Amino acid sequence: MILLFVVLNFSAFSQVPEEILLYQGKAPGSENWDWKQKEEYSDLFKTEVVYNVAAPSVLVFRPEKTKNTGTAVLIAPGGGFLSLSINREGTDLAKRLSSEGITAFVLKYRLLKCDQDPAKTMIEKLKDREAFEKETGPIVRMDQDDAVQAIRYIRSHAREYGINKDKVGAIGFSAGGTVVLSTLLGNENVNDCPDFAAALYTGSHNGILDRPVPGKKVPLFICGASDDQLKLTPKSILLYTKWYEAGYPVELHIYSTGDHGFGMGKQNLPVDTWIDRYEDWLKQNGFL
Repeated sequence: MILLFVVLNFSAFSQVPEEILLYQGKAPGSENWDWKQKEEYSDLFKTEVVYNVAAPSVLVFRPEKTKNTGTAVLIAPGGGFLSLSINREGTDLAKRLSSEGITAFVLKYRLLKCDQDPAKTMIEKLKDREAFEKETGPIVRMDQDDAVQAIRYIRSHAREYGINKDKVGAIGFSAGGTVVLSTLLGNENVNDCPDFAAALYTGSHNGILDRPVPGKKVPLFICGASDDQLKLTPKSILLYTKWYEAGYPVELHIYSTGDHGFGMGKQNLPVDTWIDRYEDWLKQNGFL
């Protein structure tokens, strides 16, 4: 049963989100986790990051009632399963989407425990990607559960939020892209899939791209940069090819420069306009 509760008050005009816990009590699979969530500014990521998430939740950004389009988007920030780029790939996008009439939900999914700077820890762990993927395997499965739980919550509370149950989408960045794709690829229950999705500079963590496409034709928006320092751009092309060959609606944008983790940051480069292209795509598909 997906009974969730509010832990923060909400004001549509101040854009202070309500936070909804995704499970009653401890989340299944991590009942013994007793550490507390932390937040700090990362010099490496140049944004605020959240880490040590043990109690999965969503931050809810509602649009003004007069602008409400009936569309919802679940946002999964990245951070290598060690942290969440909570502003640049989370709340900043949520505020933009809510200003356009979309109800946005920023997902805070479970992360590996980290006792020091999570950004530096991630860089160290990525030196041995095979070992890192093995370590994060159980977390990825938990995060799929968290994302599915969030989608179920959104649909079960659609009337409360003024949402059309057939217009529930998801967007993920980097590791968050893996989380979003996990709700689609190999998911036999199409009722738990988003109705449309976007994956930005995502990889193929734990072989996720080897899973079959979902049983329904979910429109997919893909975006990345050729100079991605983690060299994940070919994965975006593989994902595009997978959707294309299945005959599913798909759109791909690869910018020449932008690096990894550009999110809603500003670099005075063409990549800064990806959000405009995403909104064009939403309009073309009837979601905005």
